[in-house]
Amino acid sequence: MPTNRPHDSARKHVTGESVFINDIPVNDQLLLGKVVFSRYAHARILNIDLSEALKIIGVKAILTATDIPGENQMGPVIHDEPCLAENEVTFIGQAIALIGAENEEAATEAARLIRVDYEPLEAILDLETAMAKNNSIDAERKIERGNADAALEAALYKFDGTLKTGAQEHWYLETQTSLAIPGEGKEMNIFASSQNPSETQTIVAKVLGIQKNEVEVEVKRMGGAFGGKETQGNHVAAWAALLANATRRPVKIHLFRDDDQVMTGKRHRFLSNYEIGFDEKGLILAYKVELNADAGSSADLSLAILSRAMLHAENAYYIPDILIRGNAWKTNHPSNTAFRGFGGPQGMAVIENAIDRIARFLKKDAAEIRYLNFYQKEKNNMTPYGQKVKNNHLLMIYDKLLRSSDYVNRRKEIDRFNKENEFYKKGLSLTPVKFGISFTTAFLNQAGALVNIYTDGTVLVNHGGTEMGQGIHTKIATIASEEFGVSPEMVKVDATNTSRIPNTSATAASSGSDLNGMAVKNAIDILKSRIAEVAVAEFATRFPDDKTLKENIVFENNYLSDKVNPIRKISFPEMLKIAYLKQVSLSSTGFYKTPGIFFDKEKGQGTPFYYYAFGMAVSEVIIDTLTGMHTLIRTDIVHDVGDSLVEGIDLGQIQGGFVQGVGWCTTEEMKWDNDGNQLTHSPDTYKIPTVNDIPRDFRVEILKDVPNPGTIRKSKAVGEPPFMLAFSVWLAIKDAISSVGNHEKEPDFTLPATYEVILLSAEKLRKV
Repeated sequence: MPTNRPHDSARKHVTGESVFINDIPVNDQLLLGKVVFSRYAHARILNIDLSEALKIIGVKAILTATDIPGENQMGPVIHDEPCLAENEVTFIGQAIALIGAENEEAATEAARLIRVDYEPLEAILDLETAMAKNNSIDAERKIERGNADAALEAALYKFDGTLKTGAQEHWYLETQTSLAIPGEGKEMNIFASSQNPSETQTIVAKVLGIQKNEVEVEVKRMGGAFGGKETQGNHVAAWAALLANATRRPVKIHLFRDDDQVMTGKRHRFLSNYEIGFDEKGLILAYKVELNADAGSSADLSLAILSRAMLHAENAYYIPDILIRGNAWKTNHPSNTAFRGFGGPQGMAVIENAIDRIARFLKKDAAEIRYLNFYQKEKNNMTPYGQKVKNNHLLMIYDKLLRSSDYVNRRKEIDRFNKENEFYKKGLSLTPVKFGISFTTAFLNQAGALVNIYTDGTVLVNHGGTEMGQGIHTKIATIASEEFGVSPEMVKVDATNTSRIPNTSATAASSGSDLNGMAVKNAIDILKSRIAEVAVAEFATRFPDDKTLKENIVFENNYLSDKVNPIRKISFPEMLKIAYLKQVSLSSTGFYKTPGIFFDKEKGQGTPFYYYAFGMAVSEVIIDTLTGMHTLIRTDIVHDVGDSLVEGIDLGQIQGGFVQGVGWCTTEEMKWDNDGNQLTHSPDTYKIPTVNDIPRDFRVEILKDVPNPGTIRKSKAVGEPPFMLAFSVWLAIKDAISSVGNHEKEPDFTLPATYEVILLSAEKLRKV
């Protein structure tokens, strides 16, 4: 049965007791770090003059690339990202110098006095230019099945198109932050706001020129991350460590919101070209799509993100003949990076928009076309990359959602409303998601754990996952509590620390609970086996008339008992004291690796995912065609999480992921000027969703009685898949715009569908 319990930090957040990096008390030796960054998108550095800045009272160090004792590099995969710019800058926001000062005023004044002489160079600021100049990160990638060209030629109907999907700012509440405290000798202790403490450890060791065992990274919690701290949390940690190493004093860097938005990477912009062929019913016969990603100034995780976009290009639909091509292109913007969905949204948006076009062309409801093309259970269940879609819940969710949302009757009512109203128009859309769960880089699908039991019966759990608000520690504590059969208050999950759990993978790919939960279970199973042996011996002493078998020992309700003779039982704390006196180890590591994962990038074939998560949403909107304003009236969601580990946490993730997706699809427009300056770099120019953007009527349901075999307590990941359910809002807006022209013409449409896009698109249809 699913457990429902509050987030382990809920009360602390409300009372202000939660400790973030900015709350960690440090002695009076603490220095504040400030980053001086490039004001040019592309330029040669001719000279850096620090002389006047160094005269400021309170300034203890100013570092440039020449002061780095180790390697000037922090590229996580491809080593193409300098820690500090040396001879050239390749984006506005690139770090050039680091200031360590006793107060913010001194740091700010020193930054003002640093003189950097530049020679401006040509900058590439859009995908079209990058593609024209062939400025690619790597060779083109391809996934193919059948003969898409021949199938397109033979199709009764076909059309082509282009879709642009925009960037997105992570807008975590806690900006990029790190505290570095030097220890003895070469030791460096890092308190990081990082989704990937082991990678942070690696980068810090690299720039300091020391071994990893000299660097300890701890992550208590993050104030949000959404992928933005998977690799780019490393940057501030490395910068703080360099200053701490140079001054031998603690250094904290906490980026100002505007600086954070200027300096950090975003969700990748995509420019996607496609062709699609179909029959008179709307059955898709062939699909060709070319996905082009704006990588920014360096590779970061762009190639992995591109791969996932390609692996999700068909979303929930079986397409017999398909060709998916992908390229990542360098531009002079901050290196774009991981973001919730990790390329999946960009890949799915194209096919969802194409299906919407098919429905309009055939004068059918788009939900009907989607249903017709869904992956099936017994046939048409193989992906383009050769993985079978098992335990497919798409048809079940569709039937359930169609009924619960009253889709058919509401469609009729909306059609009536649109005929009676000239300027206000309503739209309705149903969209699905099939999202693969696992790291697409196979070796990352591993996790470790350390579980300690104390003689008072309490349990301390360490694992490699990081808490960024998503509730992984609450889920892990629940797993430990249920596996040991003890009360939740007996279990504590400790801060993530590289000295306790080494070589961890990032908390990403929605797999944090899957991987770390299984590693914790592995450690607990080892401990239970040891303790059960003690219990057998103890029961033999207390109840000599009959022997208790080890396999019959049950851990539940804070007791160990014999399930054959339940009268034989000893409390968990008492049994631990006995085990301790008998010199039995009450500590164990655990490990887990996901079985059966592989993918051949050259062939574009394999089994990159352990399983799929499914979901579906129906959204209704109303737009004002004279202003472009839209209101999200109602959203109904049915989402598959297997057997939920903690229902409240999962519901929160579904709701939050959906609303964040709504932001990307509607209001979160990112703009740059002709020189590469980001124009939307602060809360007053960049519009994240607010309470007014949440559905007026928001109905979220977890699909019941669908246990997921082979995972921790038969659960499914939930962090990323709900994000893509926001396509229902995006295409409901398009449906409303389309009604202006009586659904006869295809609206001009992009993502995000801002007020401006809605207004201009409706106006164009009105003039036809």
